[in-house]
Amino acid sequence: MEERPSNFLTDIIDADLAAGAVKEIHTRFPPEPNGYLHIGSAKAIYINWSIAKAYGGKFNLRFDDTNPAREDMEYVESIQQDLEWLGAVPNGGIFYGSDYFDQCYEYAEKLIKEGKAYVDDLTREEMQEYRGSDAGKPSRPSPYRDRTPEENLDLFRRMRAGEFADGTRTLRAKIDLASPNMNLRDPAIYRIKKVHHHRQGDKWCIYPLYDFAHPIQDAIEGITHSMCSLEFENHRPLYEWVIENTSGGHFPKQREFARLNVTNTVMSKRYLRELVEMGIVDGWDDPRMPTLCGLRRRGYSPTAIFTFVKEAGIAKADSLVDMRQLEACMRAELEMGAARRMAVLDPVKLVIDNYPAGKTETFDVANNPNRDAGDDSTRPVEFSGEVWIERSDFALVPPPKFKRLTVGGEVRLMGAYIVKCSGVEQDEAGNVTAIHCTADLESGNGNPVDGRKVKGTIHWVSCASAVDADARLYNALFTEANMNGIPDGADYKDYLNPESVVDMPCAKLEASLADAKPGEKFQFVRMGYFTPDSKKPGAFNRIVTLKDSFAKTMKK
Repeated sequence: MEERPSNFLTDIIDADLAAGAVKEIHTRFPPEPNGYLHIGSAKAIYINWSIAKAYGGKFNLRFDDTNPAREDMEYVESIQQDLEWLGAVPNGGIFYGSDYFDQCYEYAEKLIKEGKAYVDDLTREEMQEYRGSDAGKPSRPSPYRDRTPEENLDLFRRMRAGEFADGTRTLRAKIDLASPNMNLRDPAIYRIKKVHHHRQGDKWCIYPLYDFAHPIQDAIEGITHSMCSLEFENHRPLYEWVIENTSGGHFPKQREFARLNVTNTVMSKRYLRELVEMGIVDGWDDPRMPTLCGLRRRGYSPTAIFTFVKEAGIAKADSLVDMRQLEACMRAELEMGAARRMAVLDPVKLVIDNYPAGKTETFDVANNPNRDAGDDSTRPVEFSGEVWIERSDFALVPPPKFKRLTVGGEVRLMGAYIVKCSGVEQDEAGNVTAIHCTADLESGNGNPVDGRKVKGTIHWVSCASAVDADARLYNALFTEANMNGIPDGADYKDYLNPESVVDMPCAKLEASLADAKPGEKFQFVRMGYFTPDSKKPGAFNRIVTLKDSFAKTMKK
């Protein structure tokens, strides 16, 4: 068994086990297949999967496909891929809410026969008006509330037969119109939707609502602890009412935890779908998206995501977690695991005038100094008389404390020679097009023989063997940290960050990156951590920067 986590949910489970209320822990993750999973979903997955694993129990994946108007097999497949990628294996099985439609219908008829449900002809708007919004004032009863069980059963069966139009009738549970919990004021449990279902076809034209279907599904599958996000806390009495009045055999326990809210992004599937459909982002897997497939494409790992979820904590109080904490989790992993490579993102040519024409040689450069030395501690990198350097590593008029290359100044070319700038070439607009220098050819590996001190070191890529690439620097998708707190009536799209991605289409990479594969991760020396893009050959995505701004902020 895994080491058991410690939080208020495991305290509940420990108490249930000690009391003999349960013997084997059985949890579930019930996503609706109407969009792609996001970082918030990872918290729900982690809680249910890790707890089941830690207690030697079972974990189910169950698709909540009870609303066919918004669901699609594309989302079903993507959700399964995400769980597989995370390593959250549903050892209890994979199920679909639609598998239980027959049982849900039978239980609905049972409630009708017992006088605990009735068919209502009120429209949705009328139903809201009758219910009211004052928890201290009872709702007005529907004029159809006192229909006889026989009349309700006849109408419900005619609903199933497709006799009535969408929205004209619903089946409502008959509970308590004076309850302070609005969810118990005769909630709708079935509605008419003449929509083709992606698994059931056209068998059904009435569908159970989530609050009715979910507890029945939990009971049928033998779920012991139905752990869900905090917005379902007020729904718990209805969950328990459904269990008590339908199955009556197995009693799952629903408990709620705070959702994962992350800075500078949105978690609403509606907003994420809009971003995709309006072409604002490059699909659900755009590396700026908080979706799991987007994070995967950007280069994040399952380990970093689950570490982030654990560090964010499992509690009942809502909080806003800084996205930089996720970056810090990923950076800590990459510092040890990622091989270092040289890449110039904004190149300008450096010509070494005293280097023999046509000559090439190799220098051994460290792969990752943070790892133990071994056979792969260094790699050979080709050097020639013309190399690419970063444009920002040269200044005609250097600012104060500038330690890189200037006219008349010296720098080390990382792992190679010390060079001294002798002049530049410029275009008509004054832009530097080439930098000329001479190399101290006695300073192999950057060590001057006369012992003089050279402060600056810059990276480079040989022009003769450079690999052309498109480097993409990703930043926060939104400018506002708390997107849940924007003013009422404001359009969330007004807060889109115009620099959420900075494209560097003329990047030059060292030759060893020519065969880099998606999923491989590299530190581009002095530039950040990158991975090949899985959709666009020749493109590299920046995973995170080298600088850990979150750690410094927390330290302060």
